[in-house]
Amino acid sequence: MTVISPADDVETKKAVRAAALHDGPVYLRLGRMGVETIFDEDYEFEIGKGKILREGKDVAIIATGIMVSEALKAAELLEKDGIDAMVVNMHTIKPIDEEVILKAAQCGAIVTAEEHSILGGLGSAVAEVLAEKMPTPMRRVGVKDKFGQSGDPKELLKLYNLTAEDIVSATKELKK
Repeated sequence: MTVISPADDVETKKAVRAAALHDGPVYLRLGRMGVETIFDEDYEFEIGKGKILREGKDVAIIATGIMVSEALKAAELLEKDGIDAMVVNMHTIKPIDEEVILKAAQCGAIVTAEEHSILGGLGSAVAEVLAEKMPTPMRRVGVKDKFGQSGDPKELLKLYNLTAEDIVSATKELKK
């Protein structure tokens, strides 16, 4: 099963086209809240290939779905504190792009960000790659193991600690 979680409307359109052409089952996970447009129409989407959106050397933030825009905001906040953060858009969770994860690990620390359970999601997939190929300190920003609630999407991001500020806090824990 291929699992895709696009970051914005442009990537969603390209992911839908790619899914339609893909041989095999595809789960396309979409958030319900609107997000800022990150990509232009020239953006090339490829299943299984993460995309570095911002270079950095101190920490890598690997994000998926609506959390990509939060990761970019977090990188700007971290820059004000002298922390140079790489940001990776990991739109395909399965198959995971091991090559981009290993490049991100060269920063020495990784924070994953997802609007999904940290159990069995992006953070788990990244941790598996790192454990086997390049052990690296990491933190996972995502929904902890608890029952979900319904509500206003922005309020839920705050409730489940899924904001740019939460990514910043996880990063600073690693950089102590």
